[in-house]
Amino acid sequence: MKRIFLAAALLCALPAVADDRPDGHAPIGVMGDHRHAAGEFMVSYRFMSMSMEGNLDGTDSLSPEQIVTTVPNRFANPPMMPPTLRVVPTEMTMDMHMLGMMYAPTDRITLMGMVNWISNEMDHLTFQGPTGDTQLGTFRTRSTGFGDTRLSALVGLNDHWHANIGLSLPTGSIDETANVLTPMNTRPSLRMPYPMQLGSGTYDLIAGLTYNRFLDTWSWGGQWLSTIRTGDNDEGYTLGDEHQLTGWIARPVTDTLSIGGRLSYRDRGSIDGIDPQIMAPIQTADPDNFGFNRIDLGLSANLLVPGTKQRLALELTVPVEQDLNGPQLETDWIVTLGWQYAP
Repeated sequence: MKRIFLAAALLCALPAVADDRPDGHAPIGVMGDHRHAAGEFMVSYRFMSMSMEGNLDGTDSLSPEQIVTTVPNRFANPPMMPPTLRVVPTEMTMDMHMLGMMYAPTDRITLMGMVNWISNEMDHLTFQGPTGDTQLGTFRTRSTGFGDTRLSALVGLNDHWHANIGLSLPTGSIDETANVLTPMNTRPSLRMPYPMQLGSGTYDLIAGLTYNRFLDTWSWGGQWLSTIRTGDNDEGYTLGDEHQLTGWIARPVTDTLSIGGRLSYRDRGSIDGIDPQIMAPIQTADPDNFGFNRIDLGLSANLLVPGTKQRLALELTVPVEQDLNGPQLETDWIVTLGWQYAP
């Protein structure tokens, strides 16, 4: 009887993953979805591109003219500051290159690390003078560099569940600057607002729980994953906590190709505190205009490369509902491409 219980316990500790199936991994947009057997490792590369255009306040669309004539400027008290916002973001793209490594020292525990290289671009429209809706011109800002580094452990609880436990290291810059076009038609170099910075500046906790289930002709799973901020960074603020619930379903259509769908809910809190060097008549300089609630729908495909131990993956995600702590740019779409190799 003791041997039976021991065998059952070992079986429950084995990773819930089917490497011989194209749907053996979750959609490529899901991080930390699977474990490996003892001694196995995997390297991966992901490219994620996000496009944002147009502004929402809550769920209501706002034109640039509405923003500069109705939205108060948080920084209106110092001299020469206008009473309303005068610069409006119109479009933003974020490209992220993610290099990951997974290694399993035991059947129960898989270690995972990921480094990111981020490239942000944001287009702006500047309005002339302290009031009114006369357009002065446009400008673009850019920030490029390493983002925060994530280290985590996937700890098996049984044959379907594992815990996600980790730490995010503040390797991303939070003091990026750019030349801007002001309402007075000058072009000073200023510290860019919060969405254009590359990291959090804080050591952040990662916690989550993941479920996987594989049946004969399809598979499904779910994940809760949170990033909990810890304390203020060197510039005097803390980014909002992030929480995500996601569920997916996939079906192999051939021995090497699967297709799937995913529904996710993401909550990001507003910023606590303020960087005293981020002060401008633009919505992205106000830490209250940060965070959202969003529901995304994703379509995905996974491909096992015949004759190799490589996987290729694609996922296209579009928001079906978003409620922004605005005014903020709304998200239009997110596309993620991935390559995974497990020798």
